[in-house]
Amino acid sequence: MTKIAAYIARVPRLWLYASAGLLQLALIVLMVGDRIRILRSGSEVMLQTRPIDPRDFLRGDYVTLGYDISTLPAGELKDQLVSGESAFVYVKLAPKPDGFYQAVSVHREPVPLAAGEVLIRGRAGRGSMCGNRGGQQVFCDTLRLDYGIESFFVPQGEGRAIESARNAGKVAIVAAVTPGGRAAIKRLLLDGKPVYDEPMF
Repeated sequence: MTKIAAYIARVPRLWLYASAGLLQLALIVLMVGDRIRILRSGSEVMLQTRPIDPRDFLRGDYVTLGYDISTLPAGELKDQLVSGESAFVYVKLAPKPDGFYQAVSVHREPVPLAAGEVLIRGRAGRGSMCGNRGGQQVFCDTLRLDYGIESFFVPQGEGRAIESARNAGKVAIVAAVTPGGRAAIKRLLLDGKPVYDEPMF
């Protein structure tokens, strides 16, 4: 350990700062590249938003979004053991005649899909775990899920109008979902018409 410390002490500080800066830049590039991959290659699903508690105000320049698939019956997961504070689950989605997707079932692992179906991965957090069995939590009969698409940045000053439209049931989103279930918002719809597109950078 002292040899490593001695070696670092001999390296010029400018090089150390430059290396730290390059590492941070590389991490940002990886995150942006990952998001671009989801948006370009993911299957598109359209989801209807639902009203949010009016006390949940706009935070900064983004709107908080909730979906019908945010709270689901646990189905076969009820009373199954959960390790940790949260757990990933997979929700099978299928298109309805109106074009919106609805939840069909919830699973711990990816499952086979029929034509048109998509698996979206959600995190079951607080409110999804009940009781205690053998020192571990178990799933409740209802799951509260977070998919990573619960907020959307909007132009400054336009958030209040979108929140009002959301609470009136007029806002929907188009999400890109990868085969592994990861999702990103691709487009925001108001009365069925695109109003904001997520840039591909």
